[in-house]
Amino acid sequence: MTITNALAGLAVENITVAMAFYERLFGRQPDARPMSEVAEWKFSTGGWVQVFTDADRAGSSLVTLIVSDINELVDDLAGKDIKPVAKRSGDFAKTAIYRDPDGNQLVFSQTLRNTY
Repeated sequence: MTITNALAGLAVENITVAMAFYERLFGRQPDARPMSEVAEWKFSTGGWVQVFTDADRAGSSLVTLIVSDINELVDDLAGKDIKPVAKRSGDFAKTAIYRDPDGNQLVFSQTLRNTY
């Protein structure tokens, strides 16, 4: 089996509210709206984030997104009035943790060393 890509799903209660947050977070509108209750953002080096309506599971999702410069990301999001709930740093990575309006956890991580 060869896995060629990944799609991370985030369950939300209200797609309109969630889209406004994610458009601000990612700085652009979704790349796809395959259904009225789904919005998807594609990343240039692979992978997608899919935000979808599922009131029963809203707020229980987690996604980790790898960035090249965590400090730049934190500064950029602070300028959009999006603040981390926590920051962590270790020998291998630095992270900033955010929550969307439903409480889903968004972890942004910068790898400091190649661990693979």
